[in-house]
Amino acid sequence: MPGFSEQRKEMVKRYTRAGYVRSQALAEAMLRVPREEFMDPLYRQYSYYDQPFPIPGDGRQTISAPYMYPVSYEPLGLRGGMRLLEIGAGSGYGAALARELVGETGLVVAIEINAVTCEFARENLERAGYEDVKLVQGDGSVGYAEDAPYDAISITAASPKVPPPLVEQLRAPGKLVGPVGGDRYTGQDMLLLEKDESGHVSERSLMKVVYVPLLGEYGWRQR
Repeated sequence: MPGFSEQRKEMVKRYTRAGYVRSQALAEAMLRVPREEFMDPLYRQYSYYDQPFPIPGDGRQTISAPYMYPVSYEPLGLRGGMRLLEIGAGSGYGAALARELVGETGLVVAIEINAVTCEFARENLERAGYEDVKLVQGDGSVGYAEDAPYDAISITAASPKVPPPLVEQLRAPGKLVGPVGGDRYTGQDMLLLEKDESGHVSERSLMKVVYVPLLGEYGWRQR
């Protein structure tokens, strides 16, 4: 089997041909971030497979299939100097990609509600050299007002509707992408919400997806 570096190159080629990766910036970011450093060691050999894998937590957390990151990030148009809020840090892989895209002049804030998963993400980010990602353990559905407003928000777990605090914390103009609707375990719409300069909000569905539920005040409450 080819080494991780070769698998990473093949992944980017595959996703470029499929239309998931459309920008050179994202292609370069995906080439630079070692996805294998964000996998549970049990599944490390499968780092570049096109499917999600479990990560430490309460049994529901996963690292998403790698093509889902361009599905979220390309519509957001992440570029140098932007401020991104990620809801659901998971393994930390998405935050690392975002950090590559916004650069040293930007800011990535990632929130994770599960303490075990949050520590897993922290260890991964530090090992991979992304210590400047701001990782917060808490309820992502209420956002993180301390560093608002954000140019872009990425939600990585499904909620009944877009949490109002996140819309409030989005800059005008700004964009938000996240899975919304359905119930806790069936399919959702991956929504692109756009706020224009006047503060008017519009949204449209990008595709159908299936994500784990977002827990918290404005997500699916823990039962």
